[in-house]
Amino acid sequence: MIASLTGTVQSIGTSSLVIDVGGVGYLVFANTRVLAGAQIGATITVATTLVVREDAMTLYGFESMQSREIFELLQSVSGIGPKVAQSALGVYDPAELTHAIANEDAAALERIPGLGKKGAQRVVLELKDKVAGFASTSVKAPRSAQPWRDQLLLALVGLGFTARDANARIDLVASDVTEPANAPLPDLLRAALASSAHS
Repeated sequence: MIASLTGTVQSIGTSSLVIDVGGVGYLVFANTRVLAGAQIGATITVATTLVVREDAMTLYGFESMQSREIFELLQSVSGIGPKVAQSALGVYDPAELTHAIANEDAAALERIPGLGKKGAQRVVLELKDKVAGFASTSVKAPRSAQPWRDQLLLALVGLGFTARDANARIDLVASDVTEPANAPLPDLLRAALASSAHS
C-alpha cells in the first residue's frame, strides 16, 4: 500500500493533482482543502490510500494520516463510497467531523455533498461509538454550521489564498466583527483582507 507521497506538484485539476515523485507522475484524487493548499512547482506531502475496484485502482490523498483514517472509516458505512467520503473531508476537518458524529449532529452532516438526510443518519448510527478513538482536545464544533464562513472561505481561496491562510483570516474576522453572520459578504471580505495586512 502507498501510505504517503512527497513530490513536486505537476498539475492541479478540479478534483485531483499530479505529483511527480522521482520522475513518476502519480494521479492523486484529493479534496478541496488539499487542492487549495497545493501550488504547481511546489513540494507537497500527502497521506494516501489506494482504493481498488474491479475496473480501477484510484489513489486518494489527504492533509494528514488522521484524515485518511476518517476517509476509510466513513466508507465502512453502507452506501458511502470514496467520493462522498472525500466530500466530507472537504467540508469539515477531522476534528469537526468527529465532533459532529459523536454529538449526533445529523444536520451538520447533511451539508456534505452527496450524503443527504438518510446518509447522515446512517453515519451517526454506525460511527458514533467508533469515533471516540479519534477524539482529542482539539475537537470542535463544525465551522460550516456558520454559512458565512463557507462563503468567505470560497471567496478567499478564489483570490489565491491557501485554505489554511483563509481559515486563519476568517478566525480573525470572527473575533473582530460584531455578528459576522449578519454582515454582507463584501464587508467580511474587506475585513479578512485587512486582517492579513496586520497578521
